[in-house]
Amino acid sequence: YTIWNFVPKNLFEQFRRIANFYFLIIFLVQLMIDTPTSPVTSGLPLFFVITVTAIKQGYEDWLRYKADNEVNGAPVFVVRSGSLVQTKSKNIRVGDIVRVAKDETFPADLALLSSDRADGTCHITTASLDGETNLKTHFSVAETLVCQSVSQLEALQAVVECQQPDADLYRFVGRITVTQHGEEIVRSLGQENLLLRGARLKNTKEIFGVAIYTGMESKMALNYKCKSQKRSAVEKSMNTFLLIYLGILLFEAILSTILKYAWQAEDKWDEPFYNQETEQERNSSPILKFISDFLAFLVLYNFIIPISLYVTVEMQKFMGSFFIGWDLDLYHEESDQKAQVNTSDLNEELGQVEYVFTDKTGTLTENEMHFRECSINGVKYREVNGKLAPEGMTDDSPDGSMPHLIGDELLFLQAVSLCHTVQISYDQPDCLVGGGDPFAHANGFSSSHMEYYASSPDEKALVEAVKRIGVAFTRCSGDTKEIKTFGKSEKYKLLHLLEFDADRRRMSVILQTPSGGKVLFTKGAESAILPFTTSVHGLCSSSLVSVRLQDKVQETIEALRLAGIKVWVLTGDKHETAVSVSLSCGHFHRTMNILELLQQRSDNECAEQLCRLDRRIKEDHVIQHGLVVDGASLSLALREHEKLFMEVCKNCSAVLCCRMAPLQKAKVVRLLKTSPEKPITLAIGDGANDVSMIQEAHVGIGIMGKEGRQAVRNSDYAIARFKFLAKLLLVHGHFYYIRIATLVQYFFYKNVCFITPQFLYQFFCLFSQQTLYDSVYLTLYNICFTSLPILVYSLFEQLVHPHVLQNKPALYRDISKNSLLSFRTFLYWTLLGFLHAFIFFFGSYILMGEDTMLMGNGQMFGNWTFGTLVFTVMVITVTLKLALETNFWTWMNHFVTWGSIAFYFIFSLFYGGIIWPFLHSQDMYFVFVQLLSSGSVWFAIIIIIITCLFPDVVKKVFYRHLQPTSTQKNCLSFSLFLPPFKTLPFSNLCGVCCFCSNPCVRVRVRVRVRVRVCVCVCVCPCVSPSYPLCILLV
Repeated sequence: YTIWNFVPKNLFEQFRRIANFYFLIIFLVQLMIDTPTSPVTSGLPLFFVITVTAIKQGYEDWLRYKADNEVNGAPVFVVRSGSLVQTKSKNIRVGDIVRVAKDETFPADLALLSSDRADGTCHITTASLDGETNLKTHFSVAETLVCQSVSQLEALQAVVECQQPDADLYRFVGRITVTQHGEEIVRSLGQENLLLRGARLKNTKEIFGVAIYTGMESKMALNYKCKSQKRSAVEKSMNTFLLIYLGILLFEAILSTILKYAWQAEDKWDEPFYNQETEQERNSSPILKFISDFLAFLVLYNFIIPISLYVTVEMQKFMGSFFIGWDLDLYHEESDQKAQVNTSDLNEELGQVEYVFTDKTGTLTENEMHFRECSINGVKYREVNGKLAPEGMTDDSPDGSMPHLIGDELLFLQAVSLCHTVQISYDQPDCLVGGGDPFAHANGFSSSHMEYYASSPDEKALVEAVKRIGVAFTRCSGDTKEIKTFGKSEKYKLLHLLEFDADRRRMSVILQTPSGGKVLFTKGAESAILPFTTSVHGLCSSSLVSVRLQDKVQETIEALRLAGIKVWVLTGDKHETAVSVSLSCGHFHRTMNILELLQQRSDNECAEQLCRLDRRIKEDHVIQHGLVVDGASLSLALREHEKLFMEVCKNCSAVLCCRMAPLQKAKVVRLLKTSPEKPITLAIGDGANDVSMIQEAHVGIGIMGKEGRQAVRNSDYAIARFKFLAKLLLVHGHFYYIRIATLVQYFFYKNVCFITPQFLYQFFCLFSQQTLYDSVYLTLYNICFTSLPILVYSLFEQLVHPHVLQNKPALYRDISKNSLLSFRTFLYWTLLGFLHAFIFFFGSYILMGEDTMLMGNGQMFGNWTFGTLVFTVMVITVTLKLALETNFWTWMNHFVTWGSIAFYFIFSLFYGGIIWPFLHSQDMYFVFVQLLSSGSVWFAIIIIIITCLFPDVVKKVFYRHLQPTSTQKNCLSFSLFLPPFKTLPFSNLCGVCCFCSNPCVRVRVRVRVRVRVCVCVCVCPCVSPSYPLCILLV
């Protein structure tokens, strides 16, 4: 939204809703023709709904606007008019020369011109783009790397030509033409020269770059998808139900119009003596009269469409969303971050998720790797108290028992500290002042001041590990590498470096030792190293470095699996790393049959492999299967074999997609989302590369991680850690869904109860369009008399204790696939509404019968008294019906339930008991007072309410005891707040506690509630101290 388009755009969005558009039409009809009710009865609720919804949506959009401004308004420095000028990132234009300092993110796609390094290189991390946390080296061309000052850059004459904006993160083609001394020098530009927006500068004081792509033309922005309006499954069901009720309304209006003319076909009813037609009415067109009567009946019955349903749903979603932020179980103390709700429109969708798509780096893992153990010439070692100790030594072994490192062990540590491409940075910025050697003060710094930056996280973990043990890499200057071996400084000359690549799968360095000898150190994958150890004499060793998972990731994935939710991991990381993490976090089980769709080069090859996988799954249908797909193979599979690929994926228990581009992640989500089954999807990630899939999924969740805030800003919900996803879905999602599902069904039920007596009344008034209720009652029924109980219910209802939901994930299946809003459930509530409406109307009619003298003094009752009796019974019954549906009572439930009934009586007494001067007519004067003064009326009210609700009570008892759902079986039957009770001599282990999963004891106790009873109960000491005793029926 903007200031200029908020009103028209918001009105357009709101009137797309069937109920809002319908009530707008009804309001206009009431203004144009003579109708039985005032236009206020439709216009006032419509205005209230539109206003409240607009305020709520405007507030949420304002919060998003503030978050966007934090990024677009971030300060940056550009070179203009011979000096550095500070401006906002949104003001950067193509061709601007931008300065970026260490640890800052690039505000646009920049071609690197120069850096503070003499060789014109810089190091960056692209974790927020592709999930890779390793350090990448980028280069500037030789002609611009010398331009390290503002004056030199101002004098630079160059032209950059490049391809049109492209979403591919790994491809860039361009050239730069530099004019020096009247001569044009042309250099090519590639991916190694381009600094992508969203990446972060590391281990370099500052760089200068020229803006190539800015704003929505940057590669990161091109990988976003347009954010569309998300609508929950509940809202779609609401629209379907509204269409059905609209059909019921049209049927009643047409039937009433036809019956009116059928009745008036008799002369005695056509023009009764007390209601003669005017000359104009006699001469009017029959068709116009029919249409006018039809519209009048439409207005009379229009309240069967509950307009206040939408505003109640909006209020419930908005106020209910605060419970997520207030939940201390979703608060991360280390980072001081609580859960965040960016949009409250999808709360109930959290209870319907069938597929979870998750990023790996920063979402499942901590972006860190740790040294675990190593093997040197067949002897296994691990780190113990900062020392390398052979296997068998424990943490509490005395220091004197630790062996001194000599020979092969020392050589291994030196090899690890020298065979790498790690860069060193120092925390104190003064070391870089003056443009000198950044490592000139290395010997003057303690090891605590150094920070390593590596091209891969395992390199960094190994160098940090040997530094802790005592062999520290301290300096790299030109071709000299310096290490400290247990405090002794040693300098090695770098003779040659063979960097790691995908073909060799290893790296090597040739060094000259301090004594003048030459040594070759090689490290790499096991399969790339071992074949050479038999032919070359040397030291053979191996090391194990593990990726650190986030806390409770494995338990969370297992809980989601038990809840019937399939988990797919979509990552930009390498195949080997991705599979290793999937195995360690429980996404892939060790017993699972892992299928692969990797390195497919043609459509035919891909199709053949998919067919082989499909046959294998069908042959081994008993075994669980996991599928691994890479980005290139995925592109081929989605091109012409989409159906076969989806069939293979759906038959797998877990799917892992690696080397994925951001847009590919969104395509996979969309592919599953639009499949024939239309499953509800959830995407979760922490980086800018996850934004597309977060926006594509039905529900998008951002992780407040180390890769910036793009994912959080573009998500629907944000949490600090992946482990919080379990409670967000299994508890909050469960509660939100059952609350709003009951709210929707109850609204339709109470409106059927409300308007059906109006329809029945027309059979007794010759379809004269006489209203049964007073216009004030028509207006206030949904706004005041019955609104608060259902709103409070929808905020606080808990069918099951939260601990039970979290410890029994399978209960999530009870509400899956929108089961509480199925057509069968909808039909039950609708028929129940019609049944209760018939009882209200005919119960009151039978009571009055032919004799309307219910007063002792013989005073007669009229039509307003009859309508008020029906309305009174209806208000009490629908309120008590909701009380029967309530499982979790708070003081607020009691207050609004009994308070609503009391408010109706108090309001009616004041409304009908006083002559109000501002009212044109007061048909209800003293009607309510006289009604309540009759003992027969009180008896009728009680009888009718019992008649309506008693079958509901019987049905609930019957189903709960004979056909209970899994959720009802696990309900907390009752909690007793009693003093200590007497325990009878009987005790044995009976099972596992619902709260703590520990064994609990079954005891026979004698308690006094109203009568002395002896029950067999299950008790556990884990119950909170605030609950002196919680008893679960066994």
